[in-house]
Amino acid sequence: MGKKIFSGVQPTGNLHLGNYLGAIKNFVTLNNDTENECIFCVVDLHAITVKQDSKELRNNIRETVATFIASGINPKKSIIFNQSQVPAHAEGAWILSCVARMGWLNRMTQFKEKAGKDKEKASIGLYSYPVLMAADILLYDATHVPVGDDQKQHLELCRDIAQKFNNDFGVDNFLQVPEPLIQKEFSRIMSLKDGSKKMSKSDLSDLSRINLTDDKDQIVNKIKKAKTDPFPMPEDLKGLDERLEAKNLLGIYSSLTNSTLQNSVSIFAGKNFSEFKDKLSDELVNKIDPISKEIKKLLGDQQYLDEILMDGVDKANVIASKKLENIKEIVGF
Repeated sequence: MGKKIFSGVQPTGNLHLGNYLGAIKNFVTLNNDTENECIFCVVDLHAITVKQDSKELRNNIRETVATFIASGINPKKSIIFNQSQVPAHAEGAWILSCVARMGWLNRMTQFKEKAGKDKEKASIGLYSYPVLMAADILLYDATHVPVGDDQKQHLELCRDIAQKFNNDFGVDNFLQVPEPLIQKEFSRIMSLKDGSKKMSKSDLSDLSRINLTDDKDQIVNKIKKAKTDPFPMPEDLKGLDERLEAKNLLGIYSSLTNSTLQNSVSIFAGKNFSEFKDKLSDELVNKIDPISKEIKKLLGDQQYLDEILMDGVDKANVIASKKLENIKEIVGF
């Protein structure tokens, strides 16, 4: 039996290898399963929980859509839309925020991480956005949600909100309680310059990441300059325990080749890093260079990208507005 999948990506711009291997590659697999119904949302309402430049935000929305399509997501099979154009998300979030409890939100670790030491200056939106995330999912009766480690807690909150709504209003299973789809391996790709830090667009050094818009020469150069250590490649998995950069690069190779980390370690055991880096560069160029070229091509046709979004918005509106009407009727509106 097929799954009903919902997932969202923030339009941060400059998506990179970590976004691709940690999420988008899996989206493509889910999209390609003919039994699945997939909804991929560009969550622009989530993006404004921190200050945004309006022109840049519009460009980033299009770039996210272009990345989806260039990576292999078929907009005719899956729904691709931006959240702000479907009013049910914001309205549904308000209703669900009256179901959610303060104590639940106070336990959300990501707010503490993003707000930093000066929580008083953080926006209310940043604090309450897990409730909006719950509305995103519950409006579409999603059965499964792909999540990384950093979003597992938010999905648990979504499940709690759904169960409490159903119990409070005596409507068994009205809000579908979604199951997580957790990518067990290679969900966290680390910086090419520091194996202890997650790959990020906010890193000051562009050499720390492979951008999905990098060309062949940039990819090869970044892998050549990626941090390693002076020892040969490890003989076994245990040899990776203290070698974070080696583990990260082997993880990238394994994900690109759909292999296990154990298998990759066996292939390169005892070899020097330069030989391994050549092979890794080849795999990256084969996978990322075509995506990069297609993203740039798609960004040259903004009308096409806007049409994809408008079509997705129309389809999403039909589903979400109907669910919201049912929610409002249950609540008493």
